This record gives sequence, C-alpha cells and structure tokens, in this order.
Amino acid sequence: QVQLVESGGGLVQAGGSLRLSCAASGRTFSRYWMGWFRQAPGKEREFVASTRWSGGSTYYADSVSGRFTISRDNAKNTLYLQMNSLKSEDTAVYYCAAGSGGWRRYDMDYWGKGTLVTVSS
Repeated sequence: QVQLVESGGGLVQAGGSLRLSCAASGRTFSRYWMGWFRQAPGKEREFVASTRWSGGSTYYADSVSGRFTISRDNAKNTLYLQMNSLKSEDTAVYYCAAGSGGWRRYDMDYWGKGTLVTVSS
C-alpha cells in the first residue's frame, strides 16, 4: 500500500522558513515524478514544485521560484520542500504527490493527506 506522509508544517512569521518532509513507502518510486502542491482556503489545488525521484529535471511555480527548493533523499525515501522568505500568500495545506506519467497535478497517481502551513504577516 502506497503511503505519502507529510510533516513539518506549522505557523511561521512572514520572512521565515520551514522545511516540509514527505515520507514515501509502499512501492519503488525510482521512475516517478514527485511533487508538492498546495491548496489555500477557497482556492483550487495548485502546483508548487516537482522533481524526478531519480534526479534531473526540476520545475517550480513562478510564485515560489527562487524561494522554495525541492529535494529528495533516496536512502531515506523522503522528499523535502525547503521554503524560505515565506509570505502570507504561501498559507495553504501542502500536499506531497507521486506520478508515473509526468509532473503536473493531473499526472499524480498518489497523494498524501497534507500538512498545514500558516504564514502570519
């Protein structure tokens, strides 16, 4: 059974940093795209960042490019999202996802339950 379990969310002041983690289990993800998505209250879920589990291509949403960094630790089967210079508009539930066919939201096959990030201004 595939499980993606996010952690690391919380309350942070604007300008601060957080690191999210996603522990992946239940299958081999070596050929998968791994991504972070977020959903703010009253808004649709949106793409944040993605990378291949095997390395190589990485994509970021324009809104987070230069502030967020996606990375992975293959030995720990864990995906990370380092978030710096946080803004109030980054407040959302952040979801980890895995997809075999690509890096976009509709390509994702598996989703975690999310972790809440709240940025106070």
